[in-house]
Amino acid sequence: MVAAVESMAYAGEVPWHGLGTKVSDDLSPNQIMVKAGLDWQVNKVPTYARVGEIEVLTGQEALVRSSDNKVLTQVGKNWHPVQNEESFEFFSEYCLAGDMSMETAGSLRDGKMVWGLAKVKESFDIGKNDQVDSYLLFANPHEYGKSIDIRFTPIRVVCNNTLSMALASVKNQGTKLNHRKVFDANHVKETMGLASEKFAQYKDVAQFLASKNFSAKALVQYYNEVFPRTYQGKKPVTVEKFEDLSTTGQDAYSVLETQPGAEMGAGTWWQALNSVTYLTDHKMGREADSRMASAWFGRNQSRKIKAVEKAVEYAEAA
Repeated sequence: MVAAVESMAYAGEVPWHGLGTKVSDDLSPNQIMVKAGLDWQVNKVPTYARVGEIEVLTGQEALVRSSDNKVLTQVGKNWHPVQNEESFEFFSEYCLAGDMSMETAGSLRDGKMVWGLAKVKESFDIGKNDQVDSYLLFANPHEYGKSIDIRFTPIRVVCNNTLSMALASVKNQGTKLNHRKVFDANHVKETMGLASEKFAQYKDVAQFLASKNFSAKALVQYYNEVFPRTYQGKKPVTVEKFEDLSTTGQDAYSVLETQPGAEMGAGTWWQALNSVTYLTDHKMGREADSRMASAWFGRNQSRKIKAVEKAVEYAEAA
């Protein structure tokens, strides 16, 4: 299997997925970009089709990486690439003001997805010592059909669960942009607003979940909605007890009491939600890099969105 992570650098502690090369923790956005091996550009090159003995323009263009002339994708003429340097420059204003520090940078899928992650100088506690830190993620895809994705990403310190996708139901958590317009960093910053405002919303959701207890019956129903069991992949199956759950649903139930920080918010919907995020981030998938890619950009991102929406629903009914 091809590795999902092509290159990566990190500052500070080893990331939850254990990947990357350690660098100094005082690097500028541009410097960590270089250390991560992302100091290359993408260029649009016309593509041709051979018709008999003649080569004819197709009207499409190839997006080619400057470092090795690798074709990353094919795009239309109105597709505006965002260079890696532009995406990392987005962090500069925040880092210079002391509001953020660069944490990780890297590329996935042979350069088709480049990301930068900065730690925001803000955190909160749920109960006693259950700390949640805030991060800003900039995902810059060099692939047709993929949008630029800029979002705030809370991470629970005790277990390094990524909560951003799980809190995506909070309004204006982030911004997605297609490549049909030229990237305007200032407009994006205005749209997103201040990190502290968004983080306060995360805190409200987390504290609400931590204030509501689950029943055994509701917990089984919750896991079945997040990891539904179906008959031959189509029809939902009636689930009333642990033994009725899908294998993954049973796995989530099993880590409820064993996950790091299980004693924090024990018996609440905050604990239930974190069992899902812990399972998806640390247990599902064969390799650490595939788990990371799925947690941020893939199937598990969508699963976490559903997990928090359902947790809030059950908490409101508790």
